[in-house]
Formats: sequence, structure tokens, C-alpha cells
Amino acid sequence: MPTIQVEAQLSPEELLKAIGQLSAPELDAFALRVLALRAERVAPRLSADATELLRIINQGVPGELQQRYDELIARRRAGTLTPEGHAELLSLTKQVEQVDAHRLELLAELARLRQVQLKTLIQQLGLRPRPHDDR
Repeated sequence: MPTIQVEAQLSPEELLKAIGQLSAPELDAFALRVLALRAERVAPRLSADATELLRIINQGVPGELQQRYDELIARRRAGTLTPEGHAELLSLTKQVEQVDAHRLELLAELARLRQVQLKTLIQQLGLRPRPHDDR
């Protein structure tokens, strides 16, 4: 990469003139680095606490639990749910509700960290309520 000689203090116009000396590939690489620098300055940085909260929030209901829960809901809707299946569904419903309640607690904590209302945070994250299972 060629070296461009510049004065120690440059105005934005002088800097642009110096950048104009770059070849097309060098200019492309430079532009990408400028965009990355801009993104670093504009994008909010998450604290370690906020990052961990988001990680847990985004896990949701464990896959196997959700799958079995959905199966039992489908059987209930189809009218083929046995008494044993109903008891299992009640147990799984309690587990799903516990996961959702814990997730809501974490969302409230994240809202506190970000100093926004919970409703605002939920909108920012694009979260939607779980569909009601009695349909």
C-alpha cells in the first residue's frame, strides 16, 4: 500500500483530498474501515450484564418442552387427549409459564439497565406475546 504524505492537522476537506489519491481497491478497503469505525461510534455497546440477559431471554422455552407441549395442545384441540395426557399438559403448562415468567423478569431487568419502560423495550426487541393456547 502506498504511503500518502499529509500534514499533521487536516481539515475534513484536506483529508478527503488525501484519500482521493488512493487506488480504487485501496479506496474500497478504506471506505469499509471508515464505515466500521462509524458503526462502532453509533451502535450502542451492550454491557456484559445486558448481553447475558439478552442471551437468556432469547433462549425461550427449551425445544423438547415446547415440542411436547405443542403436541399435547394439538391433541387437546383434536379431542384425543387422554386423562394422562391432560395431566402432563397441566404440568408442562406450569413449566412453560415459569419460563415465561422468568423471561419477563429478565426483560424488566434489561429495561432497568437501559433505563426504558418495559413496554418500550419489548417494542424495541420486536417481541410478540405467546399465542393463547385455548384457540
